[in-house]
Amino acid sequence: MKPAVVAVFRSIASPVGALRLSASPRGLTGVQFENDTLERFVVANSFSAKEREQADRFLEIAEVQLGEYFTRQRTVFAVKLDLLGTPFQIEVWNSLARIPYGVTTSYGQQAKWVGRPAAVRAVGGANGRNPVAIVLPCHRVVGANGSLTGFGGGLERKIWLLEHEKWK
Repeated sequence: MKPAVVAVFRSIASPVGALRLSASPRGLTGVQFENDTLERFVVANSFSAKEREQADRFLEIAEVQLGEYFTRQRTVFAVKLDLLGTPFQIEVWNSLARIPYGVTTSYGQQAKWVGRPAAVRAVGGANGRNPVAIVLPCHRVVGANGSLTGFGGGLERKIWLLEHEKWK
């Protein structure tokens, strides 16, 4: 997959380790854990000052909202996203927003949501490439039997995020 072009990056501290945020002038393009090795983004130096300002604004919004999430003041994110992926991946990623805070669902259920009930593995693969972790909560997707399956940020982070959301 061709990397997204972004104007700005920002690293922030969080209870689950450093997070790397990235944005374009069109929206937030990434929330990555420090160990994420997916090569999704490149820095573009051709943005105008206004475009850089717009991208930086999306980073500011994301940073504030993630801070609110980690202090249990936010359960739903409201930052514009600029997702780069195949149409199927983008549909899968957008379906993650349907999963309520503190609730889990299965890959099978998510496959049904996107109208492809037999595409459970493909949904899992798309979730594994989710560029905006936490904001689009792929950590809320578990195996059909409730088992914790792979997570790009590591299972220890997935467990932490799920436990964090249980407290109300």
